[in-house]
Parts: sequence; C-alpha cells; structure tokens
Amino acid sequence: MSVLGQYTDADFRRTMLNALRLLAIVTAIGAVLLWVKLGWQSAALLLVGSAISGSGLWEWLRLMTAVMVQMDASPESGASTRPMGRVLVNFFVRLGLAGVLLYGSLKFLNGSVYALVAGILLGGFCLMIEGIRLIQAWTL
Repeated sequence: MSVLGQYTDADFRRTMLNALRLLAIVTAIGAVLLWVKLGWQSAALLLVGSAISGSGLWEWLRLMTAVMVQMDASPESGASTRPMGRVLVNFFVRLGLAGVLLYGSLKFLNGSVYALVAGILLGGFCLMIEGIRLIQAWTL
C-alpha cells in the first residue's frame, strides 16, 4: 500500500483490528501499573474504560463494513446486501450499555476517575498510532 487511493476495505479492517490489539496490550500493561500504584479499583476502572473504548472501535468497524458493503453493491451486479437495521440497533444498544457501565463503575468502584477517562481515551490513542503507521507507510 503506497497511496491513499489504494487503501482497500481489507486495509481498513486490518487497521482497526491492529488498533484493537494495541488497545488490549496497552490496557494490560496500564492495568498492572495502576494496580500496583493506585489499587485494584483504579485498575478496574481502566479496564472498564478500555472495554467501552474497544467496543466502540469494534462497533465502528462493523458499521463501516456494512456501509462499505452497501456502497459496493450495485443493482447491475445483482448482489444482495443485508439490511442496515440490525447493525444500527447493535450500535445504539452498545451506546446504552456503555452508559450503564459508566454509571455502575463510577457508583460502585471507588477508584480514580482519571483511570476511567484514560481507558476511554486509549481507543483514540491506539487509532492515532495506527494512523501514524499508515502515514509512514504511504511516505516511504
């Protein structure tokens, strides 16, 4: 892959899966460090935030994959596409569950709120790292 025009659906999927894998690695290391420094409650809050962030990345991957399938399907090819309703329902259900999880974790875990925020921000950070890797691949 050398230019943006050659960025395929498979490249997008690989980028998102790499970001999820990086998120899991950074979360595991961060949870251990937080457990040692601030206690298990803060480590649990980091895990909750990372789970919310990771589920957001996963749902974004599913939503964009469904949109790309819809866009690639043409009436001439006769290709049938699945309705988007189920993907959209799952997306909004995940948002609702994330809100419940946020509320529950803040109410019952007496750890650092900053750990929760850090976990939520880790998804964007990992996606940014993958974006930088893509930019480096395009410029080399």
